[in-house]
Amino acid sequence: MKKISKTPVIAIVGATGLVGSEMRTILEQRKVPCAELRLFASKDSAGEFYKFNDQEVEVELLTEDVFEGVDIALFGTSAELSAKYVPLAAKAGAVAIDNSSFYRMDPAVPLIVPEVNLSAIKAEDMIIANPNCSTIQLVAVLNTIQRIAGLKHVIVSTYQSVSGAGKAALDELWGQTLAVFNQQELPQEAFQHQIAFNCIPQIDVLLDNGFTKEEFKIIHESRKILGLPHLRITATAVRVPVFYSHAESVFIETERPFELEDIIRHLSESEGLAIHPAHDEYPMQFDVAGTDEVHVGRIRRDESVDNGLNLWIVADNVRKGAALNAVQIAEKLIAH
Repeated sequence: MKKISKTPVIAIVGATGLVGSEMRTILEQRKVPCAELRLFASKDSAGEFYKFNDQEVEVELLTEDVFEGVDIALFGTSAELSAKYVPLAAKAGAVAIDNSSFYRMDPAVPLIVPEVNLSAIKAEDMIIANPNCSTIQLVAVLNTIQRIAGLKHVIVSTYQSVSGAGKAALDELWGQTLAVFNQQELPQEAFQHQIAFNCIPQIDVLLDNGFTKEEFKIIHESRKILGLPHLRITATAVRVPVFYSHAESVFIETERPFELEDIIRHLSESEGLAIHPAHDEYPMQFDVAGTDEVHVGRIRRDESVDNGLNLWIVADNVRKGAALNAVQIAEKLIAH
């Protein structure tokens, strides 16, 4: 890892969006050492002020020459903006931690979940990719199962909240819900179908093979993070009318036999996981919103195959699935 000042200058790019705002909150909550926080956004937000550590920080206009003196740049931007500005931040000497999808599958860029593969970061790495939100909560669990019994086959079905599609999607779910109750015409822009009181089995664009880009991310990012390029894993990603937190129903066939008690014990000892072993005390999206952990419940044998396991995994997609993971990477860089 690159040597970072113990009190670095930290920048948040896309500072006023859902993820950027959560990054700022988490930096303050976790008391991350910071000599100065700089906030960058588009002209629509430039000039606004946000409180951070009892100070008022002004949002600066994002331009190509703003990164001089920045040690760590946290990007909560679109892939298009990251493609343009992440290299500029790295060239100026900042370690860029990018939350977009642009660099994730670049073989030269480490794709990091701190609890899983922090050692993949090398001293010369100036760009670090943050995985997809659904991938983060999945691999945090799969990593432990792989260590205990090996992974032979994984099937994932996701139940993803609308916040994963941004603020406009949150507004649309709320607006459509009100419209249904008031028997009014439903506003529809953020999603290709009605989301209120409905589930949409398509997240992101459809690929030629019938999978969606979101499903592609889950499959290939998991392989990269776990270092298992040939892992048999498939996914179906579904958008559900929930404001925050993603849930996943996961089937795992392991390579070796296991004792269920050992699985639960090892998961309980794993960093960043909160385990709910009682069958009737499962985590739900509403309860998990705002928490840092990846929550795991409905842990049971799948008796349809040898060495089968079923799990229910829930995490706050904006927090752990995006902002917190990026801040944790920054914390590790500073500590190192």
